[in-house]
Amino acid sequence: MISDIQFQNELDLIIANAIREDVGPGDYSSLACIPASATGRAKLIVKDNGILAGVDFAQQVFKYVDPSLEIEVFIEDGMPVKYGDIAFHVSGSSQSILKSERLVLNAMQRMSAIATKTKKYVDILEGTGTKILDTRKTTPGIRALEKWAVKIGGGENHRFALYDMVMLKDNHIDFAGGITPAIQKTHEYLKANNLDLKIIVEARSLEEVKEIISNPGIHRILLDNFDYETTRKAVALIGDYCQTESSGGINEDTMRHYAECGVDYISSGALTHSVYNMDLSLKAF
Repeated sequence: MISDIQFQNELDLIIANAIREDVGPGDYSSLACIPASATGRAKLIVKDNGILAGVDFAQQVFKYVDPSLEIEVFIEDGMPVKYGDIAFHVSGSSQSILKSERLVLNAMQRMSAIATKTKKYVDILEGTGTKILDTRKTTPGIRALEKWAVKIGGGENHRFALYDMVMLKDNHIDFAGGITPAIQKTHEYLKANNLDLKIIVEARSLEEVKEIISNPGIHRILLDNFDYETTRKAVALIGDYCQTESSGGINEDTMRHYAECGVDYISSGALTHSVYNMDLSLKAF
């Protein structure tokens, strides 16, 4: 996984680029009618039920736009919220608050939706010992926010990108000439380039599981689109050799059944690619 410093760098890039995109040469609506010396206050109002996420990020946005802005937080990231709750107050330059508003809302609405969905999945898996993972099926440019939201909701992050873990999926295996050649070439490449990366290999059948476990140095086997019966057989076959992960079309109705097959992880792209934003608003008062 990437380091905390790398992750913060991603957040800094998101903020800088989003403000560039939204404000450009100037927020002319505010500049035209609000004096530079004007000050005011605004409150973040929750208009939905769920898990709040993005409060920490909002504070970073406000401080990036104007370090003199003051934020008073009432509800922290990861806390349940209901309609009418006030998450925080922000006070200071009226122009600065307005310049920050859209980015804060866009980010918090999506992050809260992801955290809420993740928490629902975590609750479904409660007591099974299986953990929910996100995927790389994220919105381009804001992956760090979406993966952060998964963590806030109680899930775990899969690899962040293509560079922090090796994941040999079906196309890699087919292009490389098979499972064993793909694994062998990967070990050789990592050694030659002095890279210490974990290796995950996708299996499409029990025969492929058997071939994978005949090779050394595998961190996790991804059981892709297996049914329940085959998943149970695969888990028994793998034993303590490495971790196991189920993926492929798993939803709220089926995930607990997969967890009860004994897999360590279930990965779900739906955590980030299929959510509806939580309704939030920032209002002057």
